[in-house]
Amino acid sequence: MKKILVTGAAGFLGSHLCQKLSSNGHEVVGVDNMTGGYSDNVPKNITFHAYDCCDLKKMHEVMKKGVDIVYHCAATAHEGLSVFSPVEITKNVYLASVSVFTAAINKKVKRIVFCSSMARYGDQKSPFLESMIAKPVDPYGIAKVAAEKVLINLCELNNVEWVIAVPHNIIGPKQKYDDPFRNVVSIMINRILQGKPPIIFGDGNQKRCFSYIDDCLNCLIPMLEQKNVVKEIINIGPDEELVSIKKIAEICSNVTGSNLRPIFKKDRPKEVKTATCSADKARNLLNYKTLTNLKTGIQKTYEYIKKRGPRPFDYNIDLEIENSLTPEYWLKKEI
Repeated sequence: MKKILVTGAAGFLGSHLCQKLSSNGHEVVGVDNMTGGYSDNVPKNITFHAYDCCDLKKMHEVMKKGVDIVYHCAATAHEGLSVFSPVEITKNVYLASVSVFTAAINKKVKRIVFCSSMARYGDQKSPFLESMIAKPVDPYGIAKVAAEKVLINLCELNNVEWVIAVPHNIIGPKQKYDDPFRNVVSIMINRILQGKPPIIFGDGNQKRCFSYIDDCLNCLIPMLEQKNVVKEIINIGPDEELVSIKKIAEICSNVTGSNLRPIFKKDRPKEVKTATCSADKARNLLNYKTLTNLKTGIQKTYEYIKKRGPRPFDYNIDLEIENSLTPEYWLKKEI
């Protein structure tokens, strides 16, 4: 049994990771500042602290009794919004990460697993390979890459093992669905359940692959101890079922039994049109398999949101740049 710290424990990925690690018999400590998750996401059988990862003193405090492994999942993961709220987004990505890494290294943890983002690859040709030079095109992606560099620098200096996981477009239960700035599948389902048509930004021809949460966990959990993942950057998620956002809207409508047709809004600046990652490295190192297909994943996401109940969208992050480029639907809170 190991003692494991998971940041972002009330969020989508972090809460699932906490539950899985705890079920496997580990002692889990979770932290979250409660801005991007739900309190009922936090598993009852973990030690939880409502701390902000940016607060270095709090990170020292939560690790003062020793931690073996850190999974750093916390982030304000708003890629598109980061162009218009760069201070808040980069603070909660870069500064939060450096704070966690600093406290962890100071307490002599054995390994840090950092959940980065597909945003690291920018607008390069898909599928994205881990060997590609990172070329992010927005402040969120830039902050993630900067955090990666600090992680590697500090870990190499202090002889701490590091792993960089790159999960992408994860869907499933516990995802925040009242966030107007991210999570396209959950936004569409939440709107449909309120009798509103799904919204598509741009022409809907943007293409993505979507990963079900359980398939992602099947790669993250072995990163706890496997030796062959140390000092590796590893994409996590499918490279099959590449679909357009228009197709996603169609599947969401079919799953919910809705006949609402999508409405189209102006595209968001800096949005990458085609983005998917190669899963070959994950297959080789972690035996990755896509066990839940896209339609089933959307179905399970719908069942969760329907059971919990649709919610009005929560505009809890202020726009820091308001000009002619700022999407009108964010300025007017129309999502």
